[in-house]
Amino acid sequence: MTEEKKFSGSNRPARKQAVPERKELPASQRRHAAKLTDGTTVTPNNTASRPSKPARSGQQGQQNRASNQNRTNGTATGTNAGGNRSNNGGQNRNSRPGGSRVRAAEGRPAMRETKNWSTKPREGQVDYSKQKDNSLKQYVSENEKRKQAVAAAKEPQKPKPVENKKTEPKVAKPTTAAPAAGAGKFGGALASGNNSARNNSRKRNTAGTGQQTPRRNDKPRGSKKSRRIAAKRGPVAPVTERKKQPLPEILEYRIGMNVQDLSKLLHRDTAEIIKKLFLLGIMTNQNQSLDTDTIEILAADYGIEAQVKAAEDVADIDRFFDDENIDEGQLVSRPPVVTIMGHVDHGKTTLLDYLRNSHVTEGEAGGITQHIGAYQTQLNGKTITFLDTPGHAAFTEMRARGANVTDLTILVVAADDGVMPQTIEAINHAKAANTPIIVAVNKIDKPGAKPDDVMNQLMAYDLVPEEYGGDTIFVKISAKFGQNVDELLEMILLQAEVLELKANPDMPARGSVVEARLDRGRGPVATVLVQQGTMRVGDPIVVGNTYGRVRTMTNERGVELEEASPATPVQVTGLNDVPQAGDRFIVMADEKTARAAGEERAKRAQEVIRNSGAVVTLDTLFSTMSEKAMKTVPVIVKADVQGSVEALSGSLKKIEVDGVRVDIIHTAAGAINESDVTLASASGAIIIGFNVRPTPLAKSQADSEKVDIRFYNVIYNAIDDVEAAMKGQLEPVYEEKVIGTVTVKELFKFSKVGIIAGAMVEEGKITKEAKVRIIRDGIVAFDGEIASLQRGKDSVNEVKMGFEFGFTVAKYNDVRVGDVVEAYVMAEVKAK
Repeated sequence: MTEEKKFSGSNRPARKQAVPERKELPASQRRHAAKLTDGTTVTPNNTASRPSKPARSGQQGQQNRASNQNRTNGTATGTNAGGNRSNNGGQNRNSRPGGSRVRAAEGRPAMRETKNWSTKPREGQVDYSKQKDNSLKQYVSENEKRKQAVAAAKEPQKPKPVENKKTEPKVAKPTTAAPAAGAGKFGGALASGNNSARNNSRKRNTAGTGQQTPRRNDKPRGSKKSRRIAAKRGPVAPVTERKKQPLPEILEYRIGMNVQDLSKLLHRDTAEIIKKLFLLGIMTNQNQSLDTDTIEILAADYGIEAQVKAAEDVADIDRFFDDENIDEGQLVSRPPVVTIMGHVDHGKTTLLDYLRNSHVTEGEAGGITQHIGAYQTQLNGKTITFLDTPGHAAFTEMRARGANVTDLTILVVAADDGVMPQTIEAINHAKAANTPIIVAVNKIDKPGAKPDDVMNQLMAYDLVPEEYGGDTIFVKISAKFGQNVDELLEMILLQAEVLELKANPDMPARGSVVEARLDRGRGPVATVLVQQGTMRVGDPIVVGNTYGRVRTMTNERGVELEEASPATPVQVTGLNDVPQAGDRFIVMADEKTARAAGEERAKRAQEVIRNSGAVVTLDTLFSTMSEKAMKTVPVIVKADVQGSVEALSGSLKKIEVDGVRVDIIHTAAGAINESDVTLASASGAIIIGFNVRPTPLAKSQADSEKVDIRFYNVIYNAIDDVEAAMKGQLEPVYEEKVIGTVTVKELFKFSKVGIIAGAMVEEGKITKEAKVRIIRDGIVAFDGEIASLQRGKDSVNEVKMGFEFGFTVAKYNDVRVGDVVEAYVMAEVKAK
């Protein structure tokens, strides 16, 4: 760039200015610069001339040519006499004073050469621009064919009537004027930028109506590649329309159902039902509960009958244990369930250990890894299930909850010891459970064993051996050496065949809990015995007042099982809480029903605890009989000697009351122990103690479980109390109790009040609620109640010994100085 002076009259040279970087100019400006340079049309790369446009017609074309000629001459070479540049016919564009050193402009410099970016494919590449893309047409044609096929399948083909076709002249459709270019409906430019007409070709209507055509839902969008992929995928399956199902003949509804629930029963949309109710004058929504009248009106409008569906108690799982719910045609034989009972140190544990270690499945001997309270043994291919209960109390606890899971009871009696108190308890427990008894006379290998004496002693308890014409099986064994143990197992299987024990394995599982505990790692763990059906892993289950899902099942050897058949004891996990021994369980249809049943049972159990007092007492026996239609009075008799037991039991059985009888479920000589209290709590019995007292543990257990224990030393008092209770005549006994003695010292007369006696408490105390007896010269003058009791100006409720006070007697004003007043109350006396 040449150096120029800033001012014309200055000799100082002008500073050099930085040359700005030239940018690429648009094509129109490049052509204009080329014209100004050499007067020819030049292409952007200056390699070929651009063809000139056709000349415009008329005067406008001449004016344009003249202006172009003038612009070319004035810019390229022309200067006027005054040294000024001129353009457009002599008009001054830039005037400078004479003698300026600035030379005339010689035109714009040459344009920077631009690179030629070629779009031709390289060697080996496919030129997609030369290939025709028919994927869209193919996709549309296939879609049309599919629609026509679906329509033809839905509609039956009808013969088309022959019609006379007449040729009618085609009338051109009226066209509406298109809007002016560059102006939209609201005045905006529509053909500029990205919204130009060539970019919105899909919105143009080729029919000539001037309206935009809606976009097809089945038309693929995006690039050609996405359209090719969509075409290869094939036509999209149509959305199946919901078919209207017929209305039910009878609408069985529950009270409190809403529109959403009714729509499922009626097979109609909720909007249709809400509209119908609105036309009937009922405003509601789909979640609002409807009353019975509204539901019946709706059903009548649809022309169907409506009836209330009986509410099913999901919490009542005991109904599933009824024999009516069992299909007898699908019953198959099952193993017997056996419980071993007896006196302490008579060999129960030894017999269990021998059976557990010797009679196990082949190949698994000694493989027992855990003890779950129940296990199975096999003899000659037949299985026997044994329950290892810790004692009679647990056995009775299970029976108290209705879990009569035991089929047979083995009574173990030592041949050298004979019948003991716990042996008698075991017999009574087994009889109360109504289970057959097999007597195992153990320790026959000892020198002083007398098995025949044991058999004679047990005959007194209605256990008559078969040898003597009875129906009780006696087996003489030695659990220590395993003598005759196989014979005992054969007798168990024989008795099981007589009982014809059967179960249905194809129904939902149900059974009882043998024992349960809380494991630190696995949570609540319960040992259950399946009585009916088959239980599988994952089944939703309700156990007593708990619920859950069977997570794992293991047998007594720790082997995980996938399913458990009837009479199989398994250990399960997955419950939300620890159940109790003897609780029943049932497998539900789904987890939601199991949760509802478990929560409802837990709620009812809490209410029972709050309203406790279900145990029968002598005071509440008559009301209990009237409510529950009780026909027997269960009684447990304990006395000091066996003679007193027999005498008292015989006297109680002789009581005759219409419709009621005494049921003596257990009698024994000795103190009242925990087993007696447990049996009374399970059976709702009354314990009568004759010259005996309970042990400390039994007394605390009776207080906690509210078991009624009565103590007598005269046999006739016990008979009278039981008879009075049976007749409903037992009432609380009240006894007079003197609490204080008062002497009258002085009298005070008041016109409004009457006579006030001033007195002093000589002994005990006097209270305002107490009754008074006025004694004069050793004779009772009056017996009544105190009207007021005061000390000074204050009214008091009680005056103790050594204090003076004033009092008045209700309905009596003849109190004299020197009278002796006895204060007494009526206290309830508990039966002894």
